[in-house]
Amino acid sequence: MQPSPENDSRPSGVIRAWEDFVEQQVYPQPAAKAREDYRNYDQPARETVREFYRQNHAHQTWDFVQKKRDEFLKLQRQQMNVFEALDFLNTLVDDSDPDIDLDQLQHLLQTAETIRKDGHEDWFILTGLVHDLGKVLCLYGEPQWAVVGDTFPVGCQFSDRIIFHEFFANNPDSGDPRLSSQTGVYSKNCGLRNVLMSWGHDEYLFHVLKSYLPEPALYMIRYHSFYAWHREGQYDWLCDDHDREMLPWVQKFNPYDLYSKSPEPPDWQKLRPFYSDLLQKYLPSKLSF
Repeated sequence: MQPSPENDSRPSGVIRAWEDFVEQQVYPQPAAKAREDYRNYDQPARETVREFYRQNHAHQTWDFVQKKRDEFLKLQRQQMNVFEALDFLNTLVDDSDPDIDLDQLQHLLQTAETIRKDGHEDWFILTGLVHDLGKVLCLYGEPQWAVVGDTFPVGCQFSDRIIFHEFFANNPDSGDPRLSSQTGVYSKNCGLRNVLMSWGHDEYLFHVLKSYLPEPALYMIRYHSFYAWHREGQYDWLCDDHDREMLPWVQKFNPYDLYSKSPEPPDWQKLRPFYSDLLQKYLPSKLSF
């Protein structure tokens, strides 16, 4: 009998990805990819993507998000350094990503190294390295639909510009008038800091790192998966002027997160000393997760 999505304690795809790696001991050869081929949800690279969003859109409700915030944002589960978190991500393949099936460590290194090559500030490079670190939620048995994927506000109308919008028909909030109007439980232009986003690694990591990084970096971390906002132009009615001021930073980060993906893995051992120094500059030796 297969476990239900709510009770499955395995991070979906992790065991399979690790077994494939052990069996093959090789990475796929690099292949050129045009920008228009990224985020191809009509023909995603892996069959898990559509099923992922079916579950995500059905279960990410106002009540669910409140429950998860209460459960995880006390940040009392464990103390862990960034390298320990990265070691875990080295076994994780994101089921929501239609572009590539390398582990998450390779994606983070590709993002950070591309930012570095373009000569950006060191905190920007660091943001590239750690922006998905919140996916350690999978360590605690969270299903991937509650960890990864595009994010969106809960407590108000689900925009039709959210990917696989049709699956929100199975979300109970869609039938609740209090939670399904354009502004829902919020007031117009209340500011995104006052809006509850669907639960996942973005919001979680923002709370882990909010005392340590510059505000543009924190916006990149908190909203980099909020494609309906920074790419589709939705939800401006919930934004205040400060959100609009920060939006260009999120948009500046997005191409590095998205278009740096390549089947060719960076050499982590060679790069590790540089990133070790960078981590020591901005972050404590242990973070509270």
